[in-house]
Amino acid sequence: MQISMTGYGRAMVEQGGHRVSVELRSLNSKQLDLAVKLPPLLREAEMGLRALVGQRLSRGKVELIAALEATTCTAEVPINAALFSAYVAELRCLAEQNGISLEGEQLLSTVLRLPDVLRQERTEPSAEQQQALQQALLQAAEQAIDALCQFRQREGQALEADLLQRVDTIGQLLLRVEQYEAQRIAGVKQRLLDALAAMQQELRPDPARFEQELIFYIEKMDINEEKVRLRQHCQYFIETCTQAPASGRKLGFIAQEMGREINTMGSKANHAELQKLVVMMKDELEKIKEQVLNVL
Repeated sequence: MQISMTGYGRAMVEQGGHRVSVELRSLNSKQLDLAVKLPPLLREAEMGLRALVGQRLSRGKVELIAALEATTCTAEVPINAALFSAYVAELRCLAEQNGISLEGEQLLSTVLRLPDVLRQERTEPSAEQQQALQQALLQAAEQAIDALCQFRQREGQALEADLLQRVDTIGQLLLRVEQYEAQRIAGVKQRLLDALAAMQQELRPDPARFEQELIFYIEKMDINEEKVRLRQHCQYFIETCTQAPASGRKLGFIAQEMGREINTMGSKANHAELQKLVVMMKDELEKIKEQVLNVL
């Protein structure tokens, strides 16, 4: 079964009054391209995080975003009583001078919004707490990677089904080529004979030599070898796709070989209907190449 490089995973772990969340996104890339965004308290865990992702994910453009938030309120919010009283006295004095009436609740809400009346003091986690949070980060990352891999497997199943369907379409088009081969060779022979007949009055070609040249020309137009190789490449593509997991690069190489045979058939076609079949095969092959880029 093939695996897609496109995926998404998310996980959360709670530890000591904090919640650590990890979000992973991945797109296709030739190798592992990892971008990590961490909050300041968790930056020491970046190297271990990169090692963990590198062990689990071999290819893809991966973005990892971690967040840290408190689940319980541990901060003390003391009121600066002296400053509060000074603000109240000053505001009342200004209100009396300007004929403004200040009610109790209105005055209270106004003073509490003034600078430095509320001093919120936060305590930084200890070294042991930071280490526990870093372990929680790695645990959340492991779970997020599991979710990402499951997503990739589901996407890979859809990719594999689409690839096999398109290769089968190329095989069906290849079978339709045979019905035009005899007609194509006969048409070439007739055109050459008509041209020879038109030149009989001015030229007198050697019949034996003409027959040799005709055979040589028709052999150059023969596409039997290309058909055989294309059929083999299609079968090899199917076997690799269904039996060898994580074979995106190999499938890409096989698709290139399929393209060579199809292009050679097109250059030798010399027949309108056969050329249409070649164009249809090229169209399917281009879609295969686009999809293979997403295969791990």
